[in-house]
Amino acid sequence: MSRMSIFNSPFLLGFDQLEDVLDKVSKNAGDGYPPYNIEQIGDAAIRISLAVAGFAREDLDIALEGNQLIIRGKQKDDAGEKAYLHRGIAARQFVRKFVLADGMEVSDAFMEHGLLHIDLSRPQAQELVRTVPIR
Repeated sequence: MSRMSIFNSPFLLGFDQLEDVLDKVSKNAGDGYPPYNIEQIGDAAIRISLAVAGFAREDLDIALEGNQLIIRGKQKDDAGEKAYLHRGIAARQFVRKFVLADGMEVSDAFMEHGLLHIDLSRPQAQELVRTVPIR
């Protein structure tokens, strides 16, 4: 049985990679931890801010794998060191993935007030019009 695709038109050629990207996005959409914001901070810049209360810099890892920005967090286990009367601050590990457009670059990453900020720069759009000679 073949699966239905929104790209099954004979006029949409070479969109297999885009379909794969949409599949990745739909798989990552369900998890709500840690919460995050995405904001426009300039004409060609975007900032992703993740709430990472309780995580130190050493507990976080930011990687680019292909066109995916992957943020991982894992705190050291301090269960034997502390006796909690109540533990309301989440200390679970997480993986948060964002699919980036071609040419997007990570320009900065920093922590401030329990938030991890990742700045991305967007490529300037270039108009690509080309004439194809006929031989």
